Amino acid sequence: MAIKMKVHERESILAALRRFKKLLERSGMKKELRKHEYYEKPCEIRRRVELRKQRAIRKAMGLTTFS
Repeated sequence: MAIKMKVHERESILAALRRFKKLLERSGMKKELRKHEYYEKPCEIRRRVELRKQRAIRKAMGLTTFS
């Protein structure tokens, strides 16, 4: 995936950099890079997904304690 951005003539470097960072975040590339930053074992991935599901269920039920 390639991200292209044109810098306007009178735009400062800081403003262009800010726009570029927002563009990266919106495209999802930043999230993807973090995901591949280190190896995660398949069992760890399954565990994380399962915990996320359980939290969503608890939240939907209105339970605030996680014990």
